[in-house]
Amino acid sequence: MTFSKENSCAFYASDYHLEMIMLPYINENLKQNKNIYIFTQNNLEETINTLIDRVNLENGMKEKVLNINWKNDDENKYNKLINDNKQIVIFIKGNEEYIEKINNDLKQVKTYEKMQIVDCYNLEEIGKKAQDIAKKHKKIIMTNKN
Repeated sequence: MTFSKENSCAFYASDYHLEMIMLPYINENLKQNKNIYIFTQNNLEETINTLIDRVNLENGMKEKVLNINWKNDDENKYNKLINDNKQIVIFIKGNEEYIEKINNDLKQVKTYEKMQIVDCYNLEEIGKKAQDIAKKHKKIIMTNKN
């Protein structure tokens, strides 16, 4: 398993937990006019809709978050991404093999060096490897303590 030290990572216990971790980070990056991509092995549309109904976000921000493609739709996302000239933040959620595959695919995109990538790992799946995985990443995205 090889990862860029430039990637960040996040560890989560459930889809809702991951979305709660991601939401402040997504919110901040959307305010900076960056495009957000979610590469995921499973469809997150239902859980993000439920979460967005229950959180307090600024006017218009809920719609922007919901306009992100939360589906398992990698081919369409990748095709859109290769022509995207904006600053980009990418979340990759799945098992280790999936994360590695998507990272390898993204390295083929001409704007790869400008992408901010967050590899998202399910704690139940990786078990005791969390510390080793964290060491291979630039930073860890966590929920806010406030």
